[in-house]
Amino acid sequence: MIKRLFRKVFGKSRTAKAAGKAHVIPLREHRVARDGISDSAQRVTDGLQAAGFQAYVVGGAVRDLLLGCKPKDFDVATDATPEQVKRVFRRARIIGRRFKLVHVMFGSETIEVSTFRRAMEVDEAETDAHGRILRDNEFGDMEQDAARRDFTANALFYDPATQEIIDYHHGYADIRAKVLRMIGDPEVRFREDPVRMLRAVRLAAKLGMKIDPATAAPIARLKELLRNVPEARLFDEMLKLLLSGHALACIKKLRFKGLHHGLLPMLDVILEQPMGEKFVMLALQNTDDRIAADKPASPAFLFAALLWHEVLATWKTRQAAGERPVAALHAAMDDVLERQRAQLAIPRRYDTVMKELWLLQPRFEQRGGQRPFRLLALPRFRAAYDFLLLRCASGEVDAALGDWWTEFQEADEARRAEMLQPDSGAPKKRRRRKKPSAAVQAELPID
Repeated sequence: MIKRLFRKVFGKSRTAKAAGKAHVIPLREHRVARDGISDSAQRVTDGLQAAGFQAYVVGGAVRDLLLGCKPKDFDVATDATPEQVKRVFRRARIIGRRFKLVHVMFGSETIEVSTFRRAMEVDEAETDAHGRILRDNEFGDMEQDAARRDFTANALFYDPATQEIIDYHHGYADIRAKVLRMIGDPEVRFREDPVRMLRAVRLAAKLGMKIDPATAAPIARLKELLRNVPEARLFDEMLKLLLSGHALACIKKLRFKGLHHGLLPMLDVILEQPMGEKFVMLALQNTDDRIAADKPASPAFLFAALLWHEVLATWKTRQAAGERPVAALHAAMDDVLERQRAQLAIPRRYDTVMKELWLLQPRFEQRGGQRPFRLLALPRFRAAYDFLLLRCASGEVDAALGDWWTEFQEADEARRAEMLQPDSGAPKKRRRRKKPSAAVQAELPID
């Protein structure tokens, strides 16, 4: 009771003072109550405020709550330095070299706490020849921190103590209008960080928002700047896009904006092939459906699907040149992955899974003898089977093949025996030469 009274009396004056020029939106208007914030995030903001600091839930969590979505995680922004944050909480650790953050841990949940940052002046920031910012991390105040963020929808601060939202850039109005708008000059901001072009596409698709025309206008002429982005960072953004739960819509928007060229090698070529496009779209829809059903989605499976038709084409070319099927498939996989790495840094830890999925596909054709049983027992069978069903649905292989394997998995032993086909492809057993008897050996001539 005393804590609530303290917040009501003193919290508002603190919020109004901190907000400065911002628009302060009360609970009765935005209707995002404190109980929508995770207990851990509340404990972080309460703890920092009790220690005399400003502290707010910020960014995507506030945006998602306003849109009626459940936030994936909660971030907190504060005027406390990382060292000061660490002194407030027992289980906290400072991370990062370029700009220090603090991870505050409560059980399985980790709250990321950042200190307010400011956008440096053009002559202060370190940039490359294209205007991309290389280093500009400086502490600032809340207003400067809001200005430094990318889109107005991501620049909202929520105070759990007063249940008010602090808005410096009309982000609340943009969210209600479902408009994604860049803070500042879009061309300058895209040059500072070209990945923002991908982020705009991802957020618009994920949130069902329209990209503001002024924000979208420079994308077509600045898309080549993505080639200057470090591969690892580009991969991280692509992974977020593909695992957003709205991958299908994202890819369509990427193609519409012309941003798919060069991100995944030959993706633009694949999308122009009727069978390849259908297969890719089915794979993306399958991933979206799994995420919507709260099932795990494998990045390796998705990348294997995106690159499959390039592997398939290379495999056929090598076989036509006279290479044996298995050797040709191994070589095709290596060729495609090597070309892929030149554009997007897919970590090698995914290679094993991708190759297993590809290598198992020809084995589904073998439905005689013990081969189906051995395939069924493999750890990666289920993922490879799902991959096969995508191939069937796209028309690459006969749907009857997928139906056979669906039934074979569920059938009893008697039915499985009936389903087996003649094992014409099995290698012939070598006949062992019968060892001559001792009597015969005694009559053999000695050299």
